[in-house]
Amino acid sequence: MERSKSPGTPLMTALAILAFVSCSGGHLAGADAGRDDATGMDVPGDVDVAGCQAAGEPGATSPCLTPAQASAYYIDQSLRYFDTLDVNADPNSVPTYSTLVARWEWPPWLLLTGYQRDTMTSIGGLLKQFDPSTVPTRDCRAFATQPFGRCHVVFAYGGGACPIYEEFTFNDQGEMTFIEAWSDLPGLLPTSATADRWAEDPGVHRLSTKIPGLGNATGQIDLAADWMTQAAARDPEIADFVARANDFWQTWYDAYQAAGSDLFKRGCGW
Repeated sequence: MERSKSPGTPLMTALAILAFVSCSGGHLAGADAGRDDATGMDVPGDVDVAGCQAAGEPGATSPCLTPAQASAYYIDQSLRYFDTLDVNADPNSVPTYSTLVARWEWPPWLLLTGYQRDTMTSIGGLLKQFDPSTVPTRDCRAFATQPFGRCHVVFAYGGGACPIYEEFTFNDQGEMTFIEAWSDLPGLLPTSATADRWAEDPGVHRLSTKIPGLGNATGQIDLAADWMTQAAARDPEIADFVARANDFWQTWYDAYQAAGSDLFKRGCGW
């Protein structure tokens, strides 16, 4: 999570410089269900591929993919992501990002807060330096439907603890293609059902399963493709994602400026 601070803070200055230069503890899920012999993935009963659109085409959605790696791989990659935001973690512990990996953090956070591998890596380093945190509490699990990695974690900042629920989408090569985060607080999660801790209900609202391209073999999106344009015309959330990705630094900065000084009070319960 990225703090809301005044524009003159060291973090804001560092990110502005980066923007100028760039402008360019886990557990297995469903252990008592079936197991895929090829991946070792624990399959919770019948695999639900609801939401798969344009299967086999470049604009396929992420539910069209099935796990190509073992459960332990998705758990490890998810944990590695939090290592990039934990000052006590091994700095060499990083996930295998896709070149076009994107990070979307739902309100009260700042929506598109990372886009493309080099940018994600650079921002992670700056956050460790200027806005340090640890992630001491982590519960990451693997699932047989996208997102293959899902975690409940608690970030520890100087101002207090911040509970977060985060999901990770992967391509067939095991690269992380999309990261989606919510505050782990009542009313801010992707599901209102308290019994659905891992957001497995087909009606769960998430962006990752709607964006076309995340379900092709490489999980590569194409902001200018006809299938992306058509999807954006039908869905305002996809349209917002495309607009932000096309102008990442400016839209991120605008969201940062508009966040307000009570961002962490709203997002973390401080």
